Amino acid sequence: MTSPRKHLPIETPDTRGERRFTDAGEAVGYLVELYDTATAFLREQFRAVVLDGGIPAARYRAYYPEIRITTTTYSQVDTRLAFGHVAEPGTYMTTVTRPDLFGNYLTQQIGLLIQNHGVPVYIGPSTTPIPVHFAVLNDAEVQIPQEGALAFPLRDAFDVPDLQSTHDDIVNGFGFTHEDGAGALAPFTAQRIDYSLARLAHYTATLPEHFQNHVLFTNYQFYMDEFVAFAREALADPNSGYRSLVGPGNDVITEAHQPLNPPSKLPQMPTYHLTRDDGAGITLVNIGVGPSNAKTATDHIAVLRPHVWLMVGHCAGLRNTQSLGDYVLAHAYLREDRVLDDDLPVWVPIPALAEVQIALEEAVEDVAEVSGYDLKRIMRTGTVATVDNRNWELRDQAGPVQRLSQSRAIALDMESATIAANGFRFRVPYGTLLCVSDKPLHGELKLPGMASSFYKTQVSRHLLIGIRAMEKLRDMPLERLHSRKLRSFEETAFL
Repeated sequence: MTSPRKHLPIETPDTRGERRFTDAGEAVGYLVELYDTATAFLREQFRAVVLDGGIPAARYRAYYPEIRITTTTYSQVDTRLAFGHVAEPGTYMTTVTRPDLFGNYLTQQIGLLIQNHGVPVYIGPSTTPIPVHFAVLNDAEVQIPQEGALAFPLRDAFDVPDLQSTHDDIVNGFGFTHEDGAGALAPFTAQRIDYSLARLAHYTATLPEHFQNHVLFTNYQFYMDEFVAFAREALADPNSGYRSLVGPGNDVITEAHQPLNPPSKLPQMPTYHLTRDDGAGITLVNIGVGPSNAKTATDHIAVLRPHVWLMVGHCAGLRNTQSLGDYVLAHAYLREDRVLDDDLPVWVPIPALAEVQIALEEAVEDVAEVSGYDLKRIMRTGTVATVDNRNWELRDQAGPVQRLSQSRAIALDMESATIAANGFRFRVPYGTLLCVSDKPLHGELKLPGMASSFYKTQVSRHLLIGIRAMEKLRDMPLERLHSRKLRSFEETAFL
C-alpha cells in the first residue's frame, strides 16, 4: 500500500545558487558552505522529527554540492602529466561530499583545471540528494533507527542511500556520463564516497580523517605491534616529522610514553595511523587473510585518493633456492583470487610501476645493508600468485603446480594480486614486497615453533623496509608517482 506521506511537500535549506570561480581556494570555500548548510539542515530536521518524536509535516531534502566545468578547446598541457585536465572539449561535473576532509585534494585538482584550461569552474547545488544517514554520520549523539522503529517509514521524510548513485561505473567503465550528459570529472560520486567513509569507520574503528596518504597493508597482527614500537620511537624524535599515532577507537597519542587504549573488541581490520601535519604520514591496515578482505579494504580506502599503497605480508616461497625470511619483490601477478573478475577481467595486465619498484629495492638495500649482485641472496623479483584457497596444497597439486610453473611464479599468497589489481583499477600506485614464511612445495610448512623464531627475527626488518620505501615515495613529486600507465583512453581530470 502506498504511504500517504510520500506526497508531502518538499522543504529544502536556503542556499545560494551556482557561482563562478577562478580561484581554487575560494571555490573550495563555497563547497564547504553549501555542504555545511545542507547537512546542518538535515540534522536539524532529523532531530525535530525523529529524536523529538515529531510527525513530519514535509519531506526534507538537501543536495550535494557539485563542481562543473565547460571547455570548448583542447588543453595545451604538459604531456607528462597524467591528471589535471579533461580529455576533450565538453562539460564535466562531479558531486562533492566532505569538502572539509578533501580540502587539500579539491584545491589542488580544481587549481589544475583552471590553470590547464584557462576557464572558470562553477560551484553550486547538484540534483543529487544527500541521504540523511550520511548527513548525521559524524554526530556521535545521533543514530539512525532501524526500519520499523518509527511511526512512519524514514524514507517518506528523508532521502536514504540509493545504489544507483553508489557505484564504480566511472572507474570500471568507458564513456560514463551523468544523467544530464556531463562527463565525469572525478572517479567517484559523492554518495559512493560517503558509503566508503562509513564502511572505513566500521571496519577499522578509526575516522577517515586519520588516514594518511601512504598506506601499508599486512596480513599479520605481528606487524601492528612492530609499527606501534616504530611509531613511539618516531614520536620521541622531534626531527622525524611525525606528530601523532592513532589507533583503533580513535585513540590518539602524541608522546612516546603515552599508553594506547584499544577498544575491548578489536575491529575486523585493526588500523594504526602515524600522522604528519601534511597528511603524508603512514597508515598500516591489518586486512587479515584472504582476497575478499583485501578487496573490501581497498574498495573503501580508494575514495581517499591515497598517493600509494603497498602490501608487506608473508607468502609461500615456491623455489627450492629460496630460504625462510627471503624477500619477494612482485613485478607481475597471477590472479586466481577471483574477487575482481567482474570488475577487472583477468586478461588485463597489472604492470609493475617503476617508481615503486625502485623505492622498494632501495629500501631493502638500506635496511638489510646489502646491495648490487649480493641483493639476489635475500630477494627475488618475479611473479606472485594470489589464490582464494588457503589450503590449496591439500588438493591434487598437478594442476596448480603446473600453472604456477608456467607463470614463472616465485611466491604465493592470498592478498597481493587483489591489492595491486584494485590499485590499477582505482588509479592508486601500488607495489608488493613479501617475506617467505614457508615453502609448502618443499616440505617446509609453517609450524608454531618455527614461526615464532621466524617472526622474532624478520617482522621488524620487513616492516621497516616498507616504512622506508614509503618515506622515499613521499619525497617524490606527485606528478611523477601517479604514472600514466594507470590512465585509460578516457580519464577523469581528478586523480
